[in-house]
Amino acid sequence: MPVGFRILPRSRAVAPALIERFRKLPVANVSDSMSRIFAAGPTLRPMHKGGVMAGPAFTVRSRPGDNLMVHKAIDIAEPGDIVVVDAGGDLTNAIIGELMLAQMVRRKLGGIVINGAIRDLGALSQQSFPVYAAGVTHRGPYKDGPGEINVPISMGGLVIEPGDLILGDEDGFVSVAYADAEKVCAATEAKHAAENKQMAEIEAGTIDRAWVDATLRKLGCEGV
Repeated sequence: MPVGFRILPRSRAVAPALIERFRKLPVANVSDSMSRIFAAGPTLRPMHKGGVMAGPAFTVRSRPGDNLMVHKAIDIAEPGDIVVVDAGGDLTNAIIGELMLAQMVRRKLGGIVINGAIRDLGALSQQSFPVYAAGVTHRGPYKDGPGEINVPISMGGLVIEPGDLILGDEDGFVSVAYADAEKVCAATEAKHAAENKQMAEIEAGTIDRAWVDATLRKLGCEGV
């Protein structure tokens, strides 16, 4: 197969039970549990009505403004898969719209992330199928290729490989490497439990805030 025009099989994917554990966790807590350095940038925003996105990555590298390989990915991805499209961040032409969304819903996919633009925002924003994108334009896509399916891609420095865990909520989305998913999930569950405890203490008025002044004194702040 020529480089730049390949459709590859996915050899691995995060387990369904692990996906369900992640589904209960905030994206922000997952990000914190990965030292806050793994992110695709703030431009990739949820375009749908609301709800959590969680599933294994089904990756697509697309020529900017072209959605031929995205169509193919929608046809061959498994139910629950998250189609993750690196379209170069170009916002000139939309990669998907209402018709492609309907096809993804029919095939029971888990969502789509596009480093590029969408159109038909009115329709997409009224439904709960997860759609994350960098922008909106009325200009439609081309369907000529090239492109690749199930290859490593990068979004704003965030490397995503086929089968990695994709999680999204109102704050945006994050990807967790397949090999790290179990470890990150356990760390995030512990952090989420600790934050729930903090929230209960805040509401009860019993939280200890002495660390604020202690940190300021350590940094040499006067007047503390």
